[in-house]
Amino acid sequence: MPQVTPIFTRAALEGRGFDIGEYSYGVPTVRWWGEKASLKIGRFCSIADGVEIFLGGNHRSDWITTYPFSAIAHWPEAENIPGHPATRGDVIIGNDVWIASHAMIHSGVRIGDGAVIGAGSVVRRDVPPYALVAGNPAETVRLRFSEREVATLLKIRWWDWEEERIRETLPILLSGNISLFFDACGIPKELFS
Repeated sequence: MPQVTPIFTRAALEGRGFDIGEYSYGVPTVRWWGEKASLKIGRFCSIADGVEIFLGGNHRSDWITTYPFSAIAHWPEAENIPGHPATRGDVIIGNDVWIASHAMIHSGVRIGDGAVIGAGSVVRRDVPPYALVAGNPAETVRLRFSEREVATLLKIRWWDWEEERIRETLPILLSGNISLFFDACGIPKELFS
């Protein structure tokens, strides 16, 4: 097995006011220009190289000019004119989310638990839980599981379990046998089949 030196997102971003869940890893480039948007990343997220998360920096296409006068020292007259750069709000990334290499996440986006963001995707809209999205703009390719299975997974919330329970369940978590997983969680078969 190759040796890997994991870079944990939590350590890389601590002290910057971001809320990073335990066991999430990767070092995304987070871009913000002082806007009051925040970043929350859930537990057990996998963030690949080259991922960019924008908390703002949007140029105002609804103004006469898109030029950021207030951000350029040469234009002190514009310094106190609010609204530039703009943000569409917080970025919230759920639990157990995989963001593949070179994806871009724009401000104001919420990514649901269990979602997968394809390599190079540009995410400008919310992503449903357990959806696989890809493209520019990112579109839902499919759900990872049936709607009933997704609803059940969202009730189970395995990422909130104690570490010991997760360790005991790893052989099932690391498989594609969702029926066996639900059975191990005590979910009656008629609720998800």
